[in-house]
Amino acid sequence: MKQIKAFLRPQMLDAVIDAVEKLPGAPGLTVSTVKGFGHRSEGAPAQMTERVKLEIVVPEDDVAHVVAVIEDRARTGRTGDGKVFIAEVAEAVRIRTGERGEAAVRPAATGPEGD
Repeated sequence: MKQIKAFLRPQMLDAVIDAVEKLPGAPGLTVSTVKGFGHRSEGAPAQMTERVKLEIVVPEDDVAHVVAVIEDRARTGRTGDGKVFIAEVAEAVRIRTGERGEAAVRPAATGPEGD
């Protein structure tokens, strides 16, 4: 399993979420509002900018497709479009059922509030 963290322009969030929701077996995701700064010219002061952070955990087979969707929908071609980071996830547990590993991150029958 892999964790995908994507830092995006806030105005691109809806387009990215719409595209991710349309993926077969759409993964769940978490969105946070964050502030930070990227690369800057030497000696220039840091300028904090607001971004959104998407966090998605998917089976390894789904990583390339999910990242491609994020890139496609978040790209404006301008500096500051964001970054995507991919990291290994050692384990996952679905609290409600006790499912572990990839079974815990794949879609499951849910109640009214999801997992």
